[in-house]
Amino acid sequence: MKIIGIIPARYASSRFPGKPLVDIAGKSMIQRVYEQVKNTGCLNEVIVATDDSRIEEHVRSFAGNVVMTSSSHQSGTDRCAEVVSKVTGFDIAINIQGDEPFINPLQIELLASCFNQEQTQIATLVKKIHTEDELFNVNIPKVVRNIRGEAIYFSRQTIPYLRGVEQKEWLSKQTYFKHIGIYGYRTAILEKLTQLPISTLEEVEALEQLRWIENGYAIQTAETEHETIAVDTKEDLERIMQTYFTK
Repeated sequence: MKIIGIIPARYASSRFPGKPLVDIAGKSMIQRVYEQVKNTGCLNEVIVATDDSRIEEHVRSFAGNVVMTSSSHQSGTDRCAEVVSKVTGFDIAINIQGDEPFINPLQIELLASCFNQEQTQIATLVKKIHTEDELFNVNIPKVVRNIRGEAIYFSRQTIPYLRGVEQKEWLSKQTYFKHIGIYGYRTAILEKLTQLPISTLEEVEALEQLRWIENGYAIQTAETEHETIAVDTKEDLERIMQTYFTK
């Protein structure tokens, strides 16, 4: 089973333009992500997928692998699909967020292990929620799973709803999971996903993975204990610096 790790990286961002190139203690964010991913033992190849020549040039400057992709892609999934159409011979593609400079390689290995089951089409990670701030934060997607560990639904709202129980007691009465936004796909399935039209559920929740569920694809989940910190804003960057570089 040959696995390729793909790191989509866009320069344009409404909240933080140019963030793949932002400096984090002497290295760019995209270099830190790339180096973390390269520490993963299960990947046969690692590639940055971008539509920006500045990012391409920078990745080449630290001897990273990079593929230029179309600027018209609407999602990282579409960008990954273009890469596997150009760099062939892989069974599994793992889509790794380009804004998590300290992603734990063990998370990638955990995700890859989902494909030891032949029936796995798509895989992603979940993590238990331990605080009310996370539980009721609409910016943190929640997920419910069936007995096989497959995702039934993702929502920005808190699911499942506990009828007749005060919200302050929900965490003590029910196990809740948040979604960790890293995906793995069998490459044959990835091509099919990009051909699906935007679905109703995806549109209302603004969650791409609902398109796949609505079209009958199964998403296997694995539970991680590792936290990830994504850099979506300059405030997130300050938090990263305080977490990893302040003594």
